[in-house]
Amino acid sequence: MIHHVALACPRGSEETSRAFYVGLLGLVEKAKPPALAARGGCWFTGYDAELHLGVEDEFQPARKAHPALLRPDLDALAARLAAAGHPVVWGDDEIPGMRRFHTHDPHGNRLEFLAPAA
Repeated sequence: MIHHVALACPRGSEETSRAFYVGLLGLVEKAKPPALAARGGCWFTGYDAELHLGVEDEFQPARKAHPALLRPDLDALAARLAAAGHPVVWGDDEIPGMRRFHTHDPHGNRLEFLAPAA
């Protein structure tokens, strides 16, 4: 089982990150330990895993590597993301038994969301 996945974000992007990961994706922000809080970034939890965003001064978004999160509300999530202006690119059936799409967070990091096919 995975405890967390870490992605990078630009310095000063915490509010934008919160709006996306909490506001759109429905994750819950988790307080960072005091020793790590001064570094910036945000931690989120949901769906039995954590997603940590860490500040990188020379930030480059993850365009190929990505977390893949199981979501029971795949169609509703895709609609929310599209309505908010985030690209939703549905995958073909390369993963048997799964429906999936990719999008990007506000920083350009690639994200994948999956659900079992009906």
